[in-house]
Amino acid sequence: MKKYGIEVEVVPLLNDDYIRYLYSGKGRRKVAIFRAYLHRMGNLFRAKRFDLVWIEKELFPFFPAWGEALLNVLSVPYVVDYDDAIFHNYDLHPNRLVRFCLGTKIDQVMKRASVVVVGNDYLGDRARRAGAKRVEHIPTVVDLERYKIMPKSNGAPFTIGWIGSPATAEYIKLVQPALLEICKNGQARVVLVGSRPVELVGVPVEILPWTEENEVAAIQNFDVGIMPLPDGPWERGKCGYKLIQYMACGRPVVASPVGVNRQIVEHGVNGFLANDTADWITALRELRDNAPLREAMGRAGRCKVEKQYCVQVTAPCLAETLRSASEHI
Repeated sequence: MKKYGIEVEVVPLLNDDYIRYLYSGKGRRKVAIFRAYLHRMGNLFRAKRFDLVWIEKELFPFFPAWGEALLNVLSVPYVVDYDDAIFHNYDLHPNRLVRFCLGTKIDQVMKRASVVVVGNDYLGDRARRAGAKRVEHIPTVVDLERYKIMPKSNGAPFTIGWIGSPATAEYIKLVQPALLEICKNGQARVVLVGSRPVELVGVPVEILPWTEENEVAAIQNFDVGIMPLPDGPWERGKCGYKLIQYMACGRPVVASPVGVNRQIVEHGVNGFLANDTADWITALRELRDNAPLREAMGRAGRCKVEKQYCVQVTAPCLAETLRSASEHI
């Protein structure tokens, strides 16, 4: 943003120590969350110092949209940014009281925003239904300077890789039968980055901790990256970040045809879309047994990232979006 003449002060809700604790599988630290909310409230009352507030998703999770309403009262414009269907945290929550009190919270946040930035059509449709003044589609992207095409380390068997968080590791079980078939007799292995322990009976699995520093190197040691998903409301709102990471490293992908995955993955070009176990087995077997195909698909994926899914392409659009939002209160 500095390159485009925009000064940014970053104020995260939760710090890196909290995230490391959470990803270690130890759960949430309530005292840390309480302190974070107090700190954010203090920052909110400094908002008049700024031309624009740029919000990731919402100011106070599981609280009403009072903070965003206060920005409107203070005549401070804000842009809100979505790469997940977090409105389903509320309108589809199992607790009836949460649904009643917060079911329309994100709609209110969207409606009050100067601009709503979304990563896919599912999120954009929700913003428009909520009455958002302006909706801009800017996909989730990577920095090409960080993501390089590197040859995989020699000696390792065919490696099926997945990167994500402990909360999304459950999706791996959807393709357990396919992984079992592809990995039998030592013909392949599975590497999960950032996962909690997942039981995949009969499948050789290695789980690596996620860190910002090691994620690219981990992907570079995959032969193929996967993104299995069920076809549910939350999953339709995902923005396919892991697919973009795999492709940026020159790796072919196999993914469920859910939501934006159908736009990112060009079937037979940069990877495969797999509907069922038979499709997953066919796709993974073909990639396992055909190194030239892996290389060709990897090149196609990298090319697509360079054209559509990198910060080098989207930063000018984002900068202009922020600038124009600050000029229209």
